[in-house]
Amino acid sequence: MRTSYTAVIKQDGSWWIGWIEEIPGVNCQEATREELVASLREALGEAIEFNRQEARAAAGSGYEELAIAL
Repeated sequence: MRTSYTAVIKQDGSWWIGWIEEIPGVNCQEATREELVASLREALGEAIEFNRQEARAAAGSGYEELAIAL
């Protein structure tokens, strides 16, 4: 299972904004860099868990899970 992702972050005025490159929709905005990294980590974990549950529900019963590496 993948354990690292790429965060693209930048300061924009007084805010820090960031995105996770590999997962569409995972983006955050915070007042500090540290808060941004923590928020991105939490949002990424939630998105992965949501996608996992959605995929398993769509598959129904009798599915197989297969690890695929790039």
